Amino acid sequence: MELIPITKLKTLIPSLREKKRYVAFEVISSKKVSSSTIKKSIETSCLSYLGTLNYGKAGIMFLADKYSNNKGILRVETKHVNELKACLALIKDNTVRSLGTSGVLNKAENFIA
Repeated sequence: MELIPITKLKTLIPSLREKKRYVAFEVISSKKVSSSTIKKSIETSCLSYLGTLNYGKAGIMFLADKYSNNKGILRVETKHVNELKACLALIKDNTVRSLGTSGVLNKAENFIA
């Protein structure tokens, strides 16, 4: 039996990759909310609204290192930005509002500054 060498997969060219958007958000609360609490709230809201399949397609990612003073940034695939904003509006524990959407992380950081 002959062994077949494993070859590396080719990387996708930029035009074939999924595009992403950064959504800056703010938690409206009188006290500070921890990043783990808000991350869990966002995930449960998105899973109940979108379902498991669309949640995976949306590629929602909470950027924990960008969260401070009840403001943070989420990364999402371009086609699902409006659905993410709807999920933020449906969070029951806290009031979360969108500050802005950008295709570049630096500009999204300006929204929360």
